[in-house]
Amino acid sequence: MIEANKLRKGTTFEANGELFKVLDYTHIKMARGGATVRTKVINLRTGSITEKTFNSGEKVQDVRLDHQQVQYLYNDGDLYYFMNTDTYEQPALGKEVLAEVIPYLVDGLEVKLSTYNGEPIDVEIPTTVELEVVETEPGFAGDTATGATKPAKLSTGLEVQVPLFINEGDTIRVDTRTGEYITRV
Repeated sequence: MIEANKLRKGTTFEANGELFKVLDYTHIKMARGGATVRTKVINLRTGSITEKTFNSGEKVQDVRLDHQQVQYLYNDGDLYYFMNTDTYEQPALGKEVLAEVIPYLVDGLEVKLSTYNGEPIDVEIPTTVELEVVETEPGFAGDTATGATKPAKLSTGLEVQVPLFINEGDTIRVDTRTGEYITRV
């Protein structure tokens, strides 16, 4: 059991027979009342996002997840398939659960798969990925004295702001936590 005030972003817990992962949390202390913890959580089985509020002394059941390195293979409609490079098993996860990481998934990407009692639950992607620019306007040197940017569409459909010197066909590194351009590769 874990106290509600110990819940942090990324913590996985069980409540009412469902698995939840904390997306965001806020600790609220009222003047005379007790403290409360307001969390935004995702149900790891259905992908639905809800808000849950816990009192300071309340406890939730923490869970132990198993992790394994897998490689992203392909998607087939709403299912995304991964392959364990040791056992060649191919677990699949639903589109709802992977909603935040789909724009960063490229063929062959190594990710960490979390399982609970053998059931695939979630994936953790690297902090940076390299993606190809497929569409952007040409930038002209001397347009500005400051670091101006322009929109660019990447191979996965993700749109980011890039410096003017980036052209179509360039490969760039993107931070998966913020979705921002880091550097040209």
